[in-house]
Amino acid sequence: MRKILIDTDTASDDAVALIMALRSPLVEVVAITVVAGNVAVDQGVNNALYTAELCRSDVPIYRGADKPLFRELEPAHWFHGMDGMGDHGYAPSQRKVEAMHAVEAIVEAAMANPGLVVITLGPLTNLALALEREPRIVANISRCVVMGGAACTEGNVTPAAEFNIWVDPEAARKVFLSGLPIQMVGWELSRHAAVLNASDIAEILALKTPLAEFAIECNSSGAVAYEKQTGEHGISLPDPIAMAVLLHPELVLETSAHFVEIETQSTLTRGMTVVDRLNVSDDGRNEGVWNEALARAKKVEICWKLDVPGWKRGIKEALV
Repeated sequence: MRKILIDTDTASDDAVALIMALRSPLVEVVAITVVAGNVAVDQGVNNALYTAELCRSDVPIYRGADKPLFRELEPAHWFHGMDGMGDHGYAPSQRKVEAMHAVEAIVEAAMANPGLVVITLGPLTNLALALEREPRIVANISRCVVMGGAACTEGNVTPAAEFNIWVDPEAARKVFLSGLPIQMVGWELSRHAAVLNASDIAEILALKTPLAEFAIECNSSGAVAYEKQTGEHGISLPDPIAMAVLLHPELVLETSAHFVEIETQSTLTRGMTVVDRLNVSDDGRNEGVWNEALARAKKVEICWKLDVPGWKRGIKEALV
């Protein structure tokens, strides 16, 4: 059984991803670490504790960074609601957060579990700090699934950038240049046919389980914000799609490996994931700009196409 660590800025779609992992017989979740992103870190911790309790899981949950490396936090209340869960007033969990800091927990889990799989569902601050504290964890992490970025497409927080990378681009750049074996699941995979439509939502609610009802209800604010943003009706779930890719790699129908750089200096394109899709980064005209990525990073596996029917079957099975 694969051992995984989940790093999350727990809001509504993160919560569904947690449910998928905690209920899967394919993986053992050794830790959940929480980072500031969609909401303040303490709210993210509360949301993770609530979700784990709903799943009757005793997985340890750790509080991590409360702000990006060099910037102030700009949360996504406009999308997920003030509490990150659609503002439905969910009761506080009876569970308690662990005393250890999330960065220490990441290092400890990686060193104790060679071959550990890490999935990041929020800004990459915790993982960047863990890599800084103990670079040897790179050798012990067999796969790092990053829900983040927008590969050669539009962003969801600015025209150029996806939220998780935009919040802390400096942390994202540290992680992408670290040599970790990264699989990038961009925001674009959660759009169009992958959105839970009215029929999908009705099927999930027809399950009449607490998890099914929670998964739809907590994403109510996100559904409204997503329609306003894109004109598409339904519930877009980027974090659960990333989790589905982790659990079932065969759901990815098209991938390719490329160097990726993260923009940290520009105000216009802050957080842009610049994917060298045509493999021109080593051309002489790009000398200097791409040297660091070419020297330090591994190519990132970019997921371009998703088995949408398979993804939708999987989420419905997880909510029974």
